[in-house]
Amino acid sequence: MTSQITVDKADKAPEPSSAPTPAKGLRGHPWLTLFSVAIGVMMVALDGTIVAIANPAIAKDLGTTMAGVQWITNGYLLALAVALITAGKLGDRFGHRQTFLIGVAGFAVASGAIGFSSSVGLVVTFRVLQGLFGALLMPAALGLLRATFPAEKLNMAIGIWGMVIGASTAGGPIVGGLLVEHVSWQSVFFINVPVGVIALVLGLVILKDHRAENAPKSFDIPGIVLLSGGMFALILALIKGSEWGWGGTRTLLFLAGAVVLFALFAFWETKVKEPLIPLGMFRSVPLSAGTVLMVLMAFAFMGGLFFVTFYLQNVHGMSPVDSGLHLLPLTAMMIVSSPIAGALITKFGPRVPLVGGMVATAVAMFGMSTMTTDTATLPMSLWLGMMGLGLAPVMVGATEVIVGNAPLELSGVAGGLQQAGMQVGGALGTAVLGAVMAARVDKDLPANWADAKLPPMTPEQLDQASAAVEMGGAPVPPKAPEPVAEAITSVAHDTFVSGMGLAFTVAGVVAVVAALVATLTKRGANAEAGAGVGHI
Repeated sequence: MTSQITVDKADKAPEPSSAPTPAKGLRGHPWLTLFSVAIGVMMVALDGTIVAIANPAIAKDLGTTMAGVQWITNGYLLALAVALITAGKLGDRFGHRQTFLIGVAGFAVASGAIGFSSSVGLVVTFRVLQGLFGALLMPAALGLLRATFPAEKLNMAIGIWGMVIGASTAGGPIVGGLLVEHVSWQSVFFINVPVGVIALVLGLVILKDHRAENAPKSFDIPGIVLLSGGMFALILALIKGSEWGWGGTRTLLFLAGAVVLFALFAFWETKVKEPLIPLGMFRSVPLSAGTVLMVLMAFAFMGGLFFVTFYLQNVHGMSPVDSGLHLLPLTAMMIVSSPIAGALITKFGPRVPLVGGMVATAVAMFGMSTMTTDTATLPMSLWLGMMGLGLAPVMVGATEVIVGNAPLELSGVAGGLQQAGMQVGGALGTAVLGAVMAARVDKDLPANWADAKLPPMTPEQLDQASAAVEMGGAPVPPKAPEPVAEAITSVAHDTFVSGMGLAFTVAGVVAVVAALVATLTKRGANAEAGAGVGHI
């Protein structure tokens, strides 16, 4: 492997050995490969949001605290985010077919084990295993698509792949609500078992192993330790920052630790023969821009979606199923527009669709910032539909820019980078927008409470009330007279909506920044030599 490759080699034509060969029969057929990996990807993407609906039922059945319930989600997200890039490297080393099949089987087994768990400790343990196996599965799926599809059809394939991810993520609350209400919380996990079996059987029959001739032959163990430690410290600080306090000692220590570990990782990668992430990849401006764009897109999307569910359920009083149904415009537009986005990107390149997608997302975010406590379904659906319309080309285009501008032998690492960007962006969006909401509530609630001529609260009561209002709840005391209860509810919902509006405004500004970043992207070279695979 060469020690230094200049940037302009990224624009050269693909080497003949890197071009996918036409498949005969089932094994390695491009569209059947897409169908096979889509089932496994759907299982993991659905699990990212479906479990949130089941958490209250799990807490009640297993008798756990709020902290225990939070770790059901946090344990999964931490394991997934920390392991993604390393898992992508495993696929590059041993083959993406093998890592995909192991990921599918492990995810299904861990899901079944959660359903049989009798304590929250076991649930959290198996959720961590779910995250680790999901990390194996996701980059491998992209690596298989990158190796199977010819360059002129890769965008369409990634478009359908993005449609599956977007629809599964947005559809999680609907499916979860139906299962929890009509079956049990265990069914949310048991459903993954038959889906996993189907994905495993299809994978064994259809998937073909593709390995680049210059695939990595060794492991960068120190690099894995440093990167995993940095990702763990960063994600944990983002997850727990609101609880610990953003200026608190623990939060600052974890953030500082993440910076130090990432710096050490970057230094080490310039010294090792076969680095975990060849930093020369980032000499490709489009690949770097695509990674930043994925982070910013996930920031706006996941951070904004976090508040929509509270708004629908706690302010509008909808059931989990009804709130999920109100998200259908978002899901439907992602399903419809993802393949279309893939076709447009194939024809015109990613830059214009990406810029247009983030502009549409920004308009949707600014539109949602105007919603009030009594906003009707029609305008709400309009903004959600526009958000789906804008996100689809970004999900597809940014993925193609990252994976397509990486060399074939690093397609797994590129897939892990894409997914890690989504996880970091989602955690960052939820944390930052949550802090924005908390700041607005802390500022407005005391004045709104006093203006409504409600009984004054002690500092402890105010803290408890603020915590409830941040989630759209109304801190109505037991046996409160009806007029008082109505006044408290009105104040709480007005304050929440004010905070939500500010959070969506921030998300809109981030979307505008993402549109500017999108101007730096271009079509992936799909070349054997990417932006550099050796030392800097």
